[in-house]
Amino acid sequence: MRYLIAAAAVLGLTACTQETQNEIGRAVQNWTGTNGVLEVYAGPQLVRRFIEIDKLSTATGTKDGQPRPYRFGYGVMDENLNGQRDPGEKKVYFEVSDFSTPYVFYENPR
Repeated sequence: MRYLIAAAAVLGLTACTQETQNEIGRAVQNWTGTNGVLEVYAGPQLVRRFIEIDKLSTATGTKDGQPRPYRFGYGVMDENLNGQRDPGEKKVYFEVSDFSTPYVFYENPR
C-alpha cells in the first residue's frame, strides 16, 4: 500500500507543469523556512548584508496584480558584515531594485 501511495505522489508531481512544481517547492520552503542571505554591492564592493531572511518576495500592484520592479523582505541587517547576528543588530524591512541594485541572494551554508 505504501508503494502505491508513493507511486501516485510521484506520478502526480510529474504531471504538474514546471511552474506548479516551483510553486509547490516555494510553499514547502516558505513553511520550513530558509536561512537566506542578501548581499548588496556598489560595483565590486559589498555595502550591505541582510541575514536570517525567510524569503525574498516580488512586489505586485494592488489594483492590477502586475509584478513590480523590486523585491522585498525582512532580515537582520548585518551592520559589520561579519555574517552573523551580533548584539544590537535588528530585523528590518528592505527593498532592492531589479534595475539598479546588484545583489546576490543565497541560502546561508552555516
